[in-house]
Amino acid sequence: MTEKFKIDPDIAKAETLPAHFYRTPEVFMAVKDRVFYRSWQWIGHKGLVDITSNAYPFILLDSFLTEPMLLTQDREGQINCLSNVCTHRGNLVIDSTKKVKKLICGYHGRSFNLQGEMQHMPEFEEAENFPRSCDNLYSFPLRHWGPFLFVGLNPAFEIQRVLNAMNERVGFLPLHEFVLNVKRSKDYLIDANWALYCDNYLEGFHIPFVHEDLNAVLDYGNYDTILYDHMSLQIGYAEGTEEIFDLPENHPDAGKKIAAYYYWIFPNMMFNFYPWGVSVNLVQPLEINKTKVSFYSYVYDPAKLGKGAGSGLDNVEMEDEAVVEGVQKGIRSQFYKTGRFSPTREKGVHHFHRLLAEFINS
Repeated sequence: MTEKFKIDPDIAKAETLPAHFYRTPEVFMAVKDRVFYRSWQWIGHKGLVDITSNAYPFILLDSFLTEPMLLTQDREGQINCLSNVCTHRGNLVIDSTKKVKKLICGYHGRSFNLQGEMQHMPEFEEAENFPRSCDNLYSFPLRHWGPFLFVGLNPAFEIQRVLNAMNERVGFLPLHEFVLNVKRSKDYLIDANWALYCDNYLEGFHIPFVHEDLNAVLDYGNYDTILYDHMSLQIGYAEGTEEIFDLPENHPDAGKKIAAYYYWIFPNMMFNFYPWGVSVNLVQPLEINKTKVSFYSYVYDPAKLGKGAGSGLDNVEMEDEAVVEGVQKGIRSQFYKTGRFSPTREKGVHHFHRLLAEFINS
């Protein structure tokens, strides 16, 4: 793709990404290659591997990136993220979660240790210049944030800087005590481009018009957006006496009535912190106009569930989906080309569009 996208750095002058960004197959493929392969993805909780099941195969963003990967935990407790593709003929090394001492491909018996280093290969005694480093399983960059794991394929930025910035406000929370609530976790299928979903998430501008119940518990006038290099934070303040965070004295927001911290990490991850815990939302492209959004609810204080900004998440999601699907239908029009940003309410969307243009143009 040769097209370049330009978003003016001055939000007061900038236009949004053009409508054809969301509907052109060539752009969709460019996003896959230049955005997702060069960013990070949340892959879950470190409990996916332990001493009882120390090998966990998975597909990263199946139906989009479709990258076969493998988590292992060795005897020292070190977690590794490896390619699950055998370096001999490309077979999957492991097909199910299990307890193993080493990784053995079932096709021709090539074996690897739990760090991915090749250890043995039958019938290769006469092979010259063997083994080489490329005969080891590829090891992906892996970062920990509390119990949560992030992996990069070929990342263009260091996510640790993002996580450090998140710790400035939510680092006081005991993430290791957060427990996945399966009943509150859910997948949603949306008939819209993945980026339109992110556009909608990244501004509180629509809250008074789309989310009646949420608007009743949030102070829209004080709703704030803070931008970082590859992340943005939206802060929701409580309108009245609804459930709020009990913040430590040295906290940046000490004394304020904070109802929610909405973190977005480029390009497709949301971490929504409420007094009861966190809702991790992953936006996963499936097709150019079809997206899967997965909610994972990790609960810290069950007594605070169903109160304040963190209540009724399913209803809020249905309202968001309706408007995003409406936009998807609208941008098919030949008479809509591009829009403008509200300088006061759409800083997060402008930031997102600038990052998309930067990554695609590179």
